[in-house]
Amino acid sequence: MDPVRNPYAPGAGQRPPELAGRGRELDVFDVVLERVARGRPERSLMLTGLRGVGKTVLLNTLRSQAINHLWGTGKIEARPDQSLRRPIAAALHMAVRELAPRHRAPDRIDAFLGVLKAFAQRSAPTGRGGAGPKLRDRWQPGIDVPASSGRADSGDIEIDLVELLSDAAAVATDVGTGIAIFIDEMQDLGAEDVSALCAACHELSQLGAPLIVVGAGLPHLPAVLSAAKSYSERLFRYQRIDRLDRIAADQALCAPAEREEVEYEQKALDLLYEKSGGYPYFVQAYGKATWDHAPRSPITAADVRVAAPEAEAELAVGFFGSRFERATPAEREYMRAMATLSLVAGEESGRDDMDAAVPTAEIARALGRRPASLSPARDALIKKGLIYSGERGTVAFTVPHFGRYLRTQPA
Repeated sequence: MDPVRNPYAPGAGQRPPELAGRGRELDVFDVVLERVARGRPERSLMLTGLRGVGKTVLLNTLRSQAINHLWGTGKIEARPDQSLRRPIAAALHMAVRELAPRHRAPDRIDAFLGVLKAFAQRSAPTGRGGAGPKLRDRWQPGIDVPASSGRADSGDIEIDLVELLSDAAAVATDVGTGIAIFIDEMQDLGAEDVSALCAACHELSQLGAPLIVVGAGLPHLPAVLSAAKSYSERLFRYQRIDRLDRIAADQALCAPAEREEVEYEQKALDLLYEKSGGYPYFVQAYGKATWDHAPRSPITAADVRVAAPEAEAELAVGFFGSRFERATPAEREYMRAMATLSLVAGEESGRDDMDAAVPTAEIARALGRRPASLSPARDALIKKGLIYSGERGTVAFTVPHFGRYLRTQPA
């Protein structure tokens, strides 16, 4: 098999050669775009799921759909401890620049850019005694018009964001289209920014304005939004992005192979699904390694067995190991206890990935500690995006098969 022709792409956010099993999500978003463009009420969209299920890939694909519908778009990646003000200003700048050539009144575009510039340059005090914003949050946008005054520049992010997004939606209305802002890793937004974003989406939905937010985040994103605004449960359309079923996983492997005139034996596909668990990132990783090791077509189960250790070694370093190294000794101890307990919980519940959620009280009991004494480790792991709390009193890994990986590591 020619490695140069290897079609598989196990990269972070890298679109696979065949986007299998996501047809429903793409169809739903097409309907959203059409409804908003026709002035029909529609909710913003939130994609949730574990790492490695293809949320970023899907987010990028949805953005391409919006562009094909002639919408203005912008995308940001949320980061812990960074204000939303700077990145969302940059995203809206990009979105409006896409619409500007079709707008009949340049003065209207300039007026919005003046508001955008004022919003970007205005920041509430962040420290004691009225300290200014951190250096990394100071941004001079490449906007030639002067900053306006009295609109989206109060310093209160909730007030300012509502005004800014309302003005951006008005620009989209002028050209008969919409604006979509895509936010990856949305669970990393600060509480104040989440609240402001919910308030802005609420206002826009009441006005029927043609601007939507499409967010992607870990499984606890709905809880993050709900903690900010109680009405967020009704404000957004939530779509859980999960691993691929057997048909879709086979399609992800076979469709690109067929374009290279390569086939798989059925037993090879059986073993690849068993190894990958249907998680898109793992499907690509095992597919790539198997292709490189297979001497000829059709690819056999023996080829998969020979290639699997290489795929697993790569995952152990790049996917699992890099995350494990970010944890402190206390956090690693906590996760090892989780891994042991999740195996038991998985066996009892019949889960085949053995990464079931476990009660925090059980972790404390296994470690012989009081639950309160483990709170710092748990909270730090949640902040680092290694675990999440889907239900009160339980935690689970954000990375599929992470428990399996930890159970193979020496203490």
